[in-house]
Formats: sequence, structure tokens, C-alpha cells
Amino acid sequence: MDNETKFMITCMLFAVICSSASSDEWKATVVKSIDALVTSCVVVPCSFSHTGGNLPTSRLRAMWYYKGKTPDTKANNIFHSDATLIKDNFKGRTKMLGDLGQNNCTLEITQVRDHDNGPFCFRVELVKTEGNEPTKDMFSFVEDCVELNMLTDPAEPTLIQPMAATQGEPYTVICSVMHTCPTHVPTLTWNWMTEKIIVYHRLIHSGNWETQSILTFIPEEKDDNRELTCTADFNGRKTSSSKFTLSVKRIENYNHIIIPVVVGIGTALLFGIPCILMAKKYKNRIAELQNQEETMWNRLSRLSCR
Repeated sequence: MDNETKFMITCMLFAVICSSASSDEWKATVVKSIDALVTSCVVVPCSFSHTGGNLPTSRLRAMWYYKGKTPDTKANNIFHSDATLIKDNFKGRTKMLGDLGQNNCTLEITQVRDHDNGPFCFRVELVKTEGNEPTKDMFSFVEDCVELNMLTDPAEPTLIQPMAATQGEPYTVICSVMHTCPTHVPTLTWNWMTEKIIVYHRLIHSGNWETQSILTFIPEEKDDNRELTCTADFNGRKTSSSKFTLSVKRIENYNHIIIPVVVGIGTALLFGIPCILMAKKYKNRIAELQNQEETMWNRLSRLSCR
């Protein structure tokens, strides 16, 4: 399942939770403001309810337009279900991600320009089945409009890492970056060759998403003072990066002490044990001879007494 499919499922769940398909009132849930990276894209989450009951998408007509302007005029629409009624400099750059039949009015704007700040409002019309003509049931959610906060530079990644790495032991670094375009998520890359990288995408709040990359590797002594960099590549050819200098704690090498000691112990065991066994053997032989000598003298003493 790709990222866009996952996002569409999230949008559908959002719409089901936030609104009722058979509501008896016109109501919309739209974020008041959201960051938008110039040249990149932005997704505005939106859900709504209407008085028409349970209607399919074909019976609903949607539009996003400039607040305070007339939505029926092409010059004011940044999106319209009828593509011919979209303002020229927005054509091909806006689309509805949500299913209107599921009360989802989520809007995507791509190739964001520095003047796309809005504010923009959502309008829905109930249409007849014949000729797609509108009925008298229509509503502009002028109290629930969104304004885009234009960003010329992307957010820098945030790095979370332990203070120091230990030579030969697993070390984990987390790189994360915030964005507002879940349909074209940023790509996070490292200047480190490893296969142990895990990537997550999650919704934080109100159209703000986080992409996270978790890097795990085993540092060596040669990696001490090496720069580790995480780079975020955003849709629209915008990049940003964060880095830090890796500090590797070395494992002390005691070979210059251990090897001579081991050799000494080995030599002692090799030559010492036979010597001990021989000394014990000779000691037993001497004791035996002393006993024999003592026995002989005892016998001689008894003979001389007679």
C-alpha cells in the first residue's frame, strides 16, 4: 500500500468521524491556517455535512474560492467540480482528495506559489440528477475558511541521538521532519551506508504530518569525529539538512598486558606441573629410603645387644 492510498484511507476515516452523512445542518470542519511550502504542495483537511441526507458524489458539486468573493465567478475559484470554472493560474494545481459522497472536502494544492495564501472557503451544492443542474440547496462555509502561511524555506530535520556511541555496539539515531503534504512526503536520506533504516509517516495534528527515519549502525573506532547528516528532500525540489559530529567511545585494548601474562601462565603450567610431579616422586623415594635405613639400624641395634 503506497503513501497516497494510506492518506486517502485516513481522509475517509476523518470524514466519517468528524461529520454525519445524514446531518440536518450545514457544517464544515476546516483548519483555520496551515503552512505551505512554496514550489511544493499542501493538503488542507476538510469535512462537512449537509441537509440533503445520504447522497452520492454525483449529486454534489464542490468548489473552493477566495473568501469575500463570488463563488459563481471563474476568476474567484481555485477549484470547481467543473474544471472550466477554475481560475487559470490554479488549473492543474488543485484537486479534491476526498470523496464528496463521504462528506470529505479535503483539498490538495500543488506547485504552491507565494501568492496562494488565500483565505479560501469551501462551498457545496446539491444538484439534480438531470443535467447536473444545481438545486436551491447550497451553502458556503464562510466561517470555516483556511489561510495558507507561505514558507519559502523548508523545515530543518530534527535529530535525536545518544550523547556518545560505543565502539562495536549498536547505535540509533532518529531524524524527523514536519510537513503539510502527505500525498508527496519528504524523503529522508543519510550520509551513511547501512541497510538498517526504518521510515514512518504519521499525522500529528490539523494537517501537520511527520516523516521519521530511524538509522541503526555499529560504529567503529575510525568513525570517531565523523559528521553524520540527515537530508530532507521535499516535493518541489526543496531540501534541508541537519548534522552532528559522532563521538565514539573506544574499548580499551589490554593485549599488551594480557598476552605476556597468558604466555607466562602457560609456560608455568607447561613446565611447572611436570617439575611438581617429579619433585613429589623424589620426595616419596627419599622418604622410602629413610624408612629402609631406619629399619636396618634397628635391626643392627638388636643384634649388638645380644
